[in-house]
Amino acid sequence: MPFLTLFSAPKPFTDPRIALIQRNAIRSWTLLPDVEVILLGDEPGLAEAARELGVRHLAEVARNAYGTPLISSMFALAREHSESPLLGIVNADIVLLPDFVEAARRVAARRERFVLIGRRWDLDVHEALDFSPGWQTRLRARLYREGRLHKPAGSDYFVFPRACYTEVPDFAIGRAGWDNWMIYKARREGWEVVDATRDVVIVHQNHDYGHLPGGKPHYDLPETEENVRLAGGVAVIRYTILDASARLVSGRITPPRPSWGRFWRGVELFLRRLFAFLPERTVENLVRPKRWAKRLRRLLR
Repeated sequence: MPFLTLFSAPKPFTDPRIALIQRNAIRSWTLLPDVEVILLGDEPGLAEAARELGVRHLAEVARNAYGTPLISSMFALAREHSESPLLGIVNADIVLLPDFVEAARRVAARRERFVLIGRRWDLDVHEALDFSPGWQTRLRARLYREGRLHKPAGSDYFVFPRACYTEVPDFAIGRAGWDNWMIYKARREGWEVVDATRDVVIVHQNHDYGHLPGGKPHYDLPETEENVRLAGGVAVIRYTILDASARLVSGRITPPRPSWGRFWRGVELFLRRLFAFLPERTVENLVRPKRWAKRLRRLLR
């Protein structure tokens, strides 16, 4: 029985660049120790890629009216077709290194109820990665030379015990809001949300939005609006990695490090509670921390 089951719903493999990125990512997952990989969906080229990469493929994932796979169905299928103590959902453009599994082992040994998250590094990748011996060292060197650490907004993976997230709304994958809800849900129910950015390097291979209508980001799509509604509103989708309750540093679970980002996030949460009686849009205009920071800087000039 594997220690961890990773699952994902890749995009169609019809676009050569997307196909390249996804093969790079999934190939890196297959090299992780004690990990099973499940790919979900019936997108063109997915079954062939799964066979080529030697991973499990489940085609019958539920979809919304736009044909987008639903997070709820993905979680149910992964839980039903695996036996590992830990599950992990990961975006199909993310390259993982062995430190990913080591971090999961360390946290699982110390916490029963936890969710492991972390920031990604963004990197332009235009070629099939060379996974010959030493590939991790070469990729890290390139990443620190050419890559960029992404801001705390946006989460590309979640690792958790299989008993967690047993009820998930019908979020559309690849649209905003569902990952924020995951952090909110864990914090609300008292799970330890561990930011593993210091110990875990994950590589996001940059790409455009050619797979979406008009080639534009998903933020204004009706599916994102529905995700926000299912999540419980704008206040919920403001949850990010800044809301983690702990950090993983050199294998140890430690309290979050104070930062301006966390400070302003605390101000925002306080103001949301203070003005909870107002309409959501009014509250949103009042509490965004960047706006307050700008006001404070103007006052201090």
